[in-house]
Amino acid sequence: MQKPPIITLTTDFGLQDPFVGVMHGVIAGICPSARVIDLTHGIAAFNVLDGALALWQSFRYFPVDTIHTIVVDPGVGSKRSALLARMHGQWFIAPDNGTLTLVEREAIRAGGQCGTWKITSPAVMLPEQSNTFHGRDIFSPAAAHLAWHLEHGSVDPAHFGIPVHAITELPVPEPIHHPDGSIEGVILKADKFGNLLTSIPSAALPKDIGKLRILAGDQVIDRFTRFFAGGEPGQLVGIPGSSGLLEIAVNRGSALAITGLKPGTAVILTRKP
Repeated sequence: MQKPPIITLTTDFGLQDPFVGVMHGVIAGICPSARVIDLTHGIAAFNVLDGALALWQSFRYFPVDTIHTIVVDPGVGSKRSALLARMHGQWFIAPDNGTLTLVEREAIRAGGQCGTWKITSPAVMLPEQSNTFHGRDIFSPAAAHLAWHLEHGSVDPAHFGIPVHAITELPVPEPIHHPDGSIEGVILKADKFGNLLTSIPSAALPKDIGKLRILAGDQVIDRFTRFFAGGEPGQLVGIPGSSGLLEIAVNRGSALAITGLKPGTAVILTRKP
């Protein structure tokens, strides 16, 4: 028996306005069997990197052929394109503004196939499109039509639009591995708890993490632990986070509030002298 197709929604819309509910309604009208999962609607307004991170942290936990629809779109109504992409055995629908950067980088590193199409077909959009709500008029209906095609056996991306060979990338620097063994990255974001996510992968940490230190801004963090309670309350620690990235955290506190470190701040992972 064919399983119902899954569509995830990620936006910066919040929940106080009807935008998210309207997107659900559009999908229900086109593919009522689709299972819609709200990944998050709490992305910081207009923060494309925040959206890209949420998508990258999450997609791997969904089944093959899940349709991830992300609308963090400060360029709505402009000349930026709407994209359909096939990566990691899943589907992605997003504005061409960098939200697919991290997912695409991982697919390329893994040697996987990446296919991308510009959504141009009126058949997969609402009959009329506003200049301010493409989440309703383009992205939701395209996701629903894709779900319908998946449910009925096959998907031809040409039905949605034309192939593209390059998409917009965010200027997120890759970690730099220095000859002395240190690794340089940047802070990418602070989560709801004030944990600071860096661009340094947890896989780069050696087993003896007790010998490491982090230099970030004017902060020197000498304590490493594998779980939050491994630090004293209020103590800054380095921790391999659940997303697979090195984090700066505080047991029962906010690293953001204590340090004031902002996204883009350089972070150096090194050994204690």
